[in-house]
Order: sequence, then structure tokens, then C-alpha cells
Amino acid sequence: MSTMTPLDLHRNPHGRLVLRLEDGTEHEAVTPVRAFPIAAPDEGLSLVGSDGHELAWLPRLADLPAAQRALIDEELAAREFVPTITRIRSVSSFSTPSTWQVDTDRGAAQLVLKGEEDIRRLAGRTKLLIAASDGLHFHVPDSTALDRASRKLLERFL
Repeated sequence: MSTMTPLDLHRNPHGRLVLRLEDGTEHEAVTPVRAFPIAAPDEGLSLVGSDGHELAWLPRLADLPAAQRALIDEELAAREFVPTITRIRSVSSFSTPSTWQVDTDRGAAQLVLKGEEDIRRLAGRTKLLIAASDGLHFHVPDSTALDRASRKLLERFL
């Protein structure tokens, strides 16, 4: 018999994440929620029960055993969708609202920027989060790594 760890995660036959706590209680349909999904994605994660209450707090994902980390990563990937902009092909106007044609790590996309305030700087001057009018967010991990034409288009809005 193996020793119970403080965090026992597995999937049930229906594919839902199940958390068994040290006291033996099991919670089905557990949802991992990052505290800081963009600024510090691997620091601070809450495991939330189906009732919306926190069941466990994980200070660092890297401290988890590989199998548990993989389960959490799979669940997060299914919930989080923040494409990374790799190139800005065109913008319809340098005033807002404007329609942007971009390439992302998930393919070509179009977004409508309502205002300059929808571009937020994160963790310094070069990391950006762009909120499109439809609620989808796009990430630019380092604006200086974009090609020259993309940087020039982006600078008109910063």
C-alpha cells in the first residue's frame, strides 16, 4: 500500500478531475485556477470544487509529481485559450476601434481593438495582453521580438 500524499489527483471514468484530500474525502469535477495566469503561470494555483470553493492551494506547479502536474496541465489547456501574437499583418485604422489581422501560434486571426486601453503592459514594458472586443485575449510575450513591421504597427497604439 502506498503512502497517501497531501494531494491525490486522478481522473474518474467520465474524465473529470477528482481530488482526494489527506482526510480521505473525495471531490469530483475539480477545476484548477491559476492565481496569475499571465504574469506568473507556474506560481499559485487553486484547486476549486464544483461548488466554487477552494479545496487546495498549490504554491508552485513545479513542486508536484510529474503525473499530477500533467493532469493539471491538461485541464488548464482545455480551459485557457490565450493565443500568442507572432505577427501583426495589418490594422484597418490607427484610430480605434480598429480591426487587426494577426498571425498567432494557433493560426491566423482577426481581432477588433476597441481602444488603446485594451492593450495592457505586463511585467515590464515589452510583455503585452491585448483584449479583443469579443472578450478573447491575445498575448505578446516580448514585443521587441516581433518583426519590424509588426512593431511599427503596434507602436502606433502604445
